[in-house]
Amino acid sequence: MKSLYLFLFLILTSFARAQFLQPATPDKIYGDLFTDVQMTKVFPDEKTFVDCVPKRKPVDIMYDYGIQKGPAFNLKKFVEENFELPPGDEGNYPVDSTDDIVTHIKKMWSVLKRNPDKKVEGSSLLALPFTYIVQSERFREIYYWDSYFIMLGLKESGEIKTIRDMLGNFAYLIETYGHIPSGNRSYYLSRSEPPFFSCMVELLAGIEGDSIYQRFLPAMEMEYAYFMEGGEKLKAGDAYRRIVRMKNGDLLNRYWDDNMVPRQERWREDVITAEKSGRNKTEMYKHLRAGAESGMDFSSRWFADNKNITDIQTTDILPVDLNTLMYHLEWTIARAKQINGDEAGATLFREKAQQRSVLIDKYFWNKNLSYFTDYQFKMQTQLNTISPAGIYPFCFINEKPDYMSLLGRKAASVIEATLLKEGGFVTTEYNTGELWDAPNGFAPLEWMMIWGLDRCGQKKPGFAGCKKMDKIKYRCL
Repeated sequence: MKSLYLFLFLILTSFARAQFLQPATPDKIYGDLFTDVQMTKVFPDEKTFVDCVPKRKPVDIMYDYGIQKGPAFNLKKFVEENFELPPGDEGNYPVDSTDDIVTHIKKMWSVLKRNPDKKVEGSSLLALPFTYIVQSERFREIYYWDSYFIMLGLKESGEIKTIRDMLGNFAYLIETYGHIPSGNRSYYLSRSEPPFFSCMVELLAGIEGDSIYQRFLPAMEMEYAYFMEGGEKLKAGDAYRRIVRMKNGDLLNRYWDDNMVPRQERWREDVITAEKSGRNKTEMYKHLRAGAESGMDFSSRWFADNKNITDIQTTDILPVDLNTLMYHLEWTIARAKQINGDEAGATLFREKAQQRSVLIDKYFWNKNLSYFTDYQFKMQTQLNTISPAGIYPFCFINEKPDYMSLLGRKAASVIEATLLKEGGFVTTEYNTGELWDAPNGFAPLEWMMIWGLDRCGQKKPGFAGCKKMDKIKYRCL
């Protein structure tokens, strides 16, 4: 009887894994050809080759490559003859200098809109069933957390069908692959990004009604399971994938990536960084990839010395933004279950959210800095990096509004002294040369900063050049 139970268990677990079978990535499909192209820098942008589409069967291309390569072999010519290179960003957008900014943005939607994809053997693109918006011509796919902010713009432009289509695409990705990858590419499947899916659901529900919560509840539960996998059986003091169990039993999330090799779209860059660090290469790839899941790749926020990427420690950090977004996901699932009449399920997830809000205050409110900061769980200490991630609790947390307003006044003073510059907010105080550091600022984070400050009552003129705010749409008037 025990053997029968074991057999059935193995069948069921194998079936569960098969549900989310991941397609092969370019390094697996093209082997030596992939490595040679990336390491010799055939293209200035390493993303070029991983986005190429083969003109014939990959197995035939690899057979010919094995025969033809040699001392006088022209690698770039071989690639160009056997692959369709992705189109470049020519910047040929229809710009009318007489248009105001609102009209210009509305025109841009047609430029950035993509039709449903077709699956091609050997291509890294994960075909999507509905239309979607890309960030630019360089990025030939959707990106997870960026898309929430795109949807906010689509709402303002009245492009509701496109919002519905994009949400449908993300639900499709969850149902097909078990989660929303960073983008719809095979080489992004080993990681996700900051989980804004529940925010997207809330956005569309605000337009079309509570049935949206019911429709996307299964997808939200699947995403929650992805980020919480292994948590129930995790022993105190241990970590597994995206879950960390503190020594006292508290459970929180971290960023993670399931692969331990260089990122396919940044292969050479990661190899060089790992070699330069002098650290264990697998450990470096783990931290680099987890940093990519954060969406802030890269930033001094993840560096032990706040200076050098060679000191990256992403998987040792509990991020305040991620845990706040998980709080919102828990609350949104609770709401959806309540609409469905599942009071027990709604109560369970409300309690999860309420408990997480306690932990957010406990681990991330830095009394010394008067700001929410990340937590280094291996060293059991709060970090001192001031970044827009610390504003997320003010955007989402519902408990103790008076207490949060008090913290908000303190945080606003810190932000004004550290991140607020002429024209907006910088991403951190540190100028390291990394993309997500000073002097750079990014539109999604500007939005979060204004939203959080406004929500906790900090409407002081001057923040991001905003003299008066629309408290419904969280925008400058």
